[in-house]
Amino acid sequence: MITAKARAVDGPDQSFRAAEIKRRDLDLHDVLIEIKYAGICHSDIHTAHGEWGPVNYPLVPGHEIAGIVTDVGAEVSRYKVGDRVGVGCMVDSCGECENCRQGEEQYCLKGNVPTYAGVDKYGEPTLGGYSTHIVVTEEFIVRIPDNIELDVAAPLLCAGITTYSPLNHWGAGPGKKVAVVGLGGLGHMAVKIAHAMGAEVTVLSQSLKKKEDGLQFGADHYYATSEPDTFAKLAGSFDLIINTVSANIDINAYFSLLTLDGTLVNVGAPGEPLAVNVMSLIGHRRSFAGSMIGGIRETQEMLDFCAEHSIVPMIEVISADQIDEAYQRVLASDVKYRFVIDTSTI
Repeated sequence: MITAKARAVDGPDQSFRAAEIKRRDLDLHDVLIEIKYAGICHSDIHTAHGEWGPVNYPLVPGHEIAGIVTDVGAEVSRYKVGDRVGVGCMVDSCGECENCRQGEEQYCLKGNVPTYAGVDKYGEPTLGGYSTHIVVTEEFIVRIPDNIELDVAAPLLCAGITTYSPLNHWGAGPGKKVAVVGLGGLGHMAVKIAHAMGAEVTVLSQSLKKKEDGLQFGADHYYATSEPDTFAKLAGSFDLIINTVSANIDINAYFSLLTLDGTLVNVGAPGEPLAVNVMSLIGHRRSFAGSMIGGIRETQEMLDFCAEHSIVPMIEVISADQIDEAYQRVLASDVKYRFVIDTSTI
């Protein structure tokens, strides 16, 4: 077994503490990664706080992982020692179901194995990226392009692919009007990616306080949803809306902004159900959809796209001792725009 240092939490109301964890010995297709940076995702906070169901504590979160290969199993063919690699939200799947065979492992019919808060094929709990090392099968590792630094690469493994996948699937591009709800960790990536795809991009945020940032990221327009005339002014405007907000908003008001055959895709994951008025959808053949991350193939495609278009998230690098403070700041929307842990401080 391989010993790694980590930051763990023992319950929904507990602070993070230093810990030592065990990583499995390398199987034939396993890769040992020395983690250099780990992003903090809102999903980490939901899970650590027990908001998405029972949690098997102690928990080591983190599914935005960037690092260096330090050892490989005997039959590994895709990676070698020294390679710059990333690991996202899942570390395995059945590999046999229809969805897995189509490269959509995130929708594995038997359930993918999440990077943390899951159980792997060996029956052991999965522990995430708030640690110094991780062992992952080579099929669930992606290569980080040379022109993307590891610190900014980390959030691409969740925030990047979570927004790239629906934009790609629903055809954001020239001639399409795309709105992004919320300009946080997910939202600012959605704006950058949609702009690079060639879409006309509008940010819909509660206020105008981030307008300058939104326009700098590539938005063509920026509106405050708190202003009373915004929804009337923009009614029927958008082909695609990406809702990145993990809160219970008036989703029906946003449906009114879709054009004929328009789609609103939820990538934010609120802890409580959204109230949907079907009449908001049927009048203009509108669609309400959800999207998770992407498969491994699409995640690599996203990284290569970001490298080609010089797209990286705006980050704030923190030490491991600042995780609790970072969680509070995320909940207070006090981050521009993604916290990334320097794992050398663990």
